Amino acid sequence: MTATIPRLTPAPPPGTFLGMPAFPRAAKEALENQQLRKNLRHVTQTIRAKRSTRAEEVENWEDLRTAGEQIKNRVGRHLDQYLLQAEKAMTEAGITVHWARDADEANRIIVEIARAKDTREIVKIKSMVTQEIDLNEALEEAGIAAWETDLAELIVQLGHDRPSHILVPAIHRNRSEVREIFREEMGLWGVPAPEDLSDDPPDLAGAARAHLREKFLRAKVAVSGGNFIVAETGSLVIVESEGNGRMCLTLPQTLISVVGIEKLVPTFEDLEVFLRLLPRSSTAERMNPYTSIWTGVTPGDGPQDLHVVLLDNGRTKVLADPVGREALRCIRCSACMNVCPVYERVGGHAYGSVYPGPIGAILTPMLRGLDSDVDKSLPFASTLCGACNDVCPVKIPISDILVHLRNKVVEKKTAKHPTVESTIFGGVGWVMAKGWHLALVEQFAGLAGKAMKKQSYIGPIPLPVAIAWTRSRDIPVPPEQSFRKWWAAREEEGK
Repeated sequence: MTATIPRLTPAPPPGTFLGMPAFPRAAKEALENQQLRKNLRHVTQTIRAKRSTRAEEVENWEDLRTAGEQIKNRVGRHLDQYLLQAEKAMTEAGITVHWARDADEANRIIVEIARAKDTREIVKIKSMVTQEIDLNEALEEAGIAAWETDLAELIVQLGHDRPSHILVPAIHRNRSEVREIFREEMGLWGVPAPEDLSDDPPDLAGAARAHLREKFLRAKVAVSGGNFIVAETGSLVIVESEGNGRMCLTLPQTLISVVGIEKLVPTFEDLEVFLRLLPRSSTAERMNPYTSIWTGVTPGDGPQDLHVVLLDNGRTKVLADPVGREALRCIRCSACMNVCPVYERVGGHAYGSVYPGPIGAILTPMLRGLDSDVDKSLPFASTLCGACNDVCPVKIPISDILVHLRNKVVEKKTAKHPTVESTIFGGVGWVMAKGWHLALVEQFAGLAGKAMKKQSYIGPIPLPVAIAWTRSRDIPVPPEQSFRKWWAAREEEGK
């Protein structure tokens, strides 16, 4: 069968997440979708309960978390050295290493490799970093079909949709919806779904397996991400649950792996820590069903042309932030999403980002900057309850970084001219700076209280100083007597 270029990106809004509304508006729309909330609640509650059980099985779980934190911190401190060490080891093992400053450079490298192999299609392993750089769209523009082979990613692609979760991209879909997507779309892009396809998970998986098999067998080029790179040996590591990754890593002649520069671990001994932390924190399993580790080219076994694209795309900028750099410890387990009360109610699309949930609320604005309304709203997409801090396997203080980014948003907002909010708080600062300032304000407040003593509240603050917070809250009438005056009278009576 001749490959057809899959025009699968949804429009509007586009599959790249650009053009989506900021979180407050997107979240409000998501809250109105009762089926979405039901799907999210079922999956997140199931995963987090299983994750808790698996973590409790490990006596030294907290020690493992601390070890993971310290290893990733060491990588961050000496990232330049480990990157050069990894490049040398990979090159000696027969891997061609490419460096990409940003998404455009990474996409150009991948497109050029695919064209050099004279192919019009590639198969892909589920990869957050390729979604981050909009690789599928770049390949589509170059006339190259990119087939997602992970079951959930396949559902998203055939549904002209966007991923909603790091681990379970199709978390917002139930199995009846999946059956309809398969029946309507599979025949347009390859082997069709059976006419009598049911919504039983084994039947849906069987239909996906038949649809993907021909693509696996004819593909010349595959693209993957990478969970880890072992710097001392140049070994790449991918963990997965379905086996589609193993097919992509063994059948094609050419393999291109796109890996963020922060995904290094110094040694194989360090890797062992993360191979215990990651499966329990993500899929709530004791170990991943498929853990693939390859070190360069092995004649006659697997791909004979290996490429690794080491991607920056804002990561060195994040590393330069003394507070924000802790987000680079993330191993993409999604545990923070599964405990987040905000994510559970609105899902991943509301974040307008490839990385949703608590980790996306800090990582995305640091990678992309705080220029768009979407990115400026993300640090506020949280209750700051701290549940994400408690479950993170590498102890990222997500709530602290959220507060740090909120401060940056406010600084950027008030850099050129003061806002109503900053003016109000400037006045509050003056009032609280000295005792006599506060006493003066209390005098006026007392007069206002006497004038309105028949009222119990004032109501919303009128324009132009009304803000979203005050429009939904009544302002109480000031007391006629301040605490200062009450205390002075009490002391006088006691003499």
